[in-house]
Amino acid sequence: MILEMKVPSPGESITEVEIADWLVEDGDYVEKDQAIAEVDSDKATLELPAEESGIITLKAEVGDAVAVGAVVCLIDTDAAKPAGDSAGKDVAEQKKSEPKKEEAKAPQPVQAKETYASGVASPAAKKILSEKGIDSTAVKGSGKDGRITKDDAVNAVPSMGTPTGGNRGESRSKLSMLRRKVAERLVSAKNETAMLTTFNEVDMSAIFELRNKYKEDFKAKHGVGLGFMSFFTRAVVRALEMYPSVNSMIDGKEMISYDFCDISIAVSGPKGLMVPVIRNAENLTFRGVEAEVKRLAIRAREGEITVDEMTGGTFTITNGGVFGSMLSTPIINPPQSAILGMHNIVERPIARDGAIAIAPIMYVAVSYDHRIIDGKESVGFLVAIKEALENPEELLMDGNVKRALEM
Repeated sequence: MILEMKVPSPGESITEVEIADWLVEDGDYVEKDQAIAEVDSDKATLELPAEESGIITLKAEVGDAVAVGAVVCLIDTDAAKPAGDSAGKDVAEQKKSEPKKEEAKAPQPVQAKETYASGVASPAAKKILSEKGIDSTAVKGSGKDGRITKDDAVNAVPSMGTPTGGNRGESRSKLSMLRRKVAERLVSAKNETAMLTTFNEVDMSAIFELRNKYKEDFKAKHGVGLGFMSFFTRAVVRALEMYPSVNSMIDGKEMISYDFCDISIAVSGPKGLMVPVIRNAENLTFRGVEAEVKRLAIRAREGEITVDEMTGGTFTITNGGVFGSMLSTPIINPPQSAILGMHNIVERPIARDGAIAIAPIMYVAVSYDHRIIDGKESVGFLVAIKEALENPEELLMDGNVKRALEM
């Protein structure tokens, strides 16, 4: 029986995928549930497993855009499993062993006549080339027997690159569907929102002290590290509750506000930027946030993240600091209305109690859609985050660190 394998739906609203790579060759014998292809959607890369065992016939090429439900390959389920590694191996070996037919000899191009004068510049040409800083050996002469004339020197253009030469190669590769979709969304966000960014700085001393004191016990008890993301997530949730317009989005002529906080976390994966979502972050403890961040980050980096895990989100946190960024203006993740950018932590001199002190400082930024978020709200929102991070024991832990950390 010939089984037609069709593209399954990766998720709601996705109508087509792209064949990113075939993991088998045409004519191979495949086992049931064996991964036979990787397909890109505009949200994630997924593996396509064989539905039955048999000889496979490919019906789409790498790079083809295929509609959901379309046939991408056939599997002959009646075919017997070959003794070798694959059914197509013997054929491939036979083709390799066949002698190639002699190709017709192409006519040899007529060689230009060269003499001792070939490539020699006239005095006038030599002066012009010297002024331009061009070596005469890089110029093809049009004069008799290849001599370099004055016109050749006048028209000569320095080659790009350094005078000492070097490799000037280039290569092209097709952008994945995921990367193209990310590009479209970012351009859309820039073009269709009234995006502004406000900045502030955070003294991370209090968080450093808490982490240094409790991180070992926290990891031993919960199996995850006490990182910065749990502090920032809880600070964001608190600020969103104080400024609900930041936890809103525009839908046509209406503004939709949410009574829950689904926090998107930007993660750099092997296929590009991915933004998995922490659902109902307002209900999570420090341990809960850290465990969920770790779970989603691992799934994203191993290419196992699902479309459902990246769908939705009411606010995004992105951390360019892990790559060394000091300051940036993050782009809103549509249809959301705001995004928080974290950056690297650097010891800087600050004024504290009338004296100069050295403290670990992070610059933070909030980009927001000015159509529904006013400047007063955006600044107040970021200040609320700053206050919570600089006084986490009181504002994020209700004065009881051990209970907040479930120690």
